[in-house]
Amino acid sequence: MAQLIWTKPTLHDLNEIAEYISLQNYDAAKKLVKSVFAAVEVLEDFPCSGRYPPELNVTQYREIVCKPCRIFYKLANNQIFILYVMRTERKLRRYLLEERKRKANPYEAYICQGVNSSPCRL
Repeated sequence: MAQLIWTKPTLHDLNEIAEYISLQNYDAAKKLVKSVFAAVEVLEDFPCSGRYPPELNVTQYREIVCKPCRIFYKLANNQIFILYVMRTERKLRRYLLEERKRKANPYEAYICQGVNSSPCRL
């Protein structure tokens, strides 16, 4: 079983998307956040289940889609780093993934432990 690690900027991305949606529909925003966490938790058992992003020819990154979001991650040893969450209608900029990877600070990451748990500070 792989270990999920949410980077702080990724949680900020998801929060911004949810806040925008909640302006019109709070319940839909809450449902989105729950569905994103559920989709990501599947990676613990199936880390290679995500696809390679079509915009990136040769890459170490993978993504899962949980409409209206794309969730990008990277496998390293037995860890899954959740690096970026974006709306599906936005265009992916490769430099964002590279920048997140470089700036990923393990002391500002969150580890997801279990199906119904919220991330806890590392």
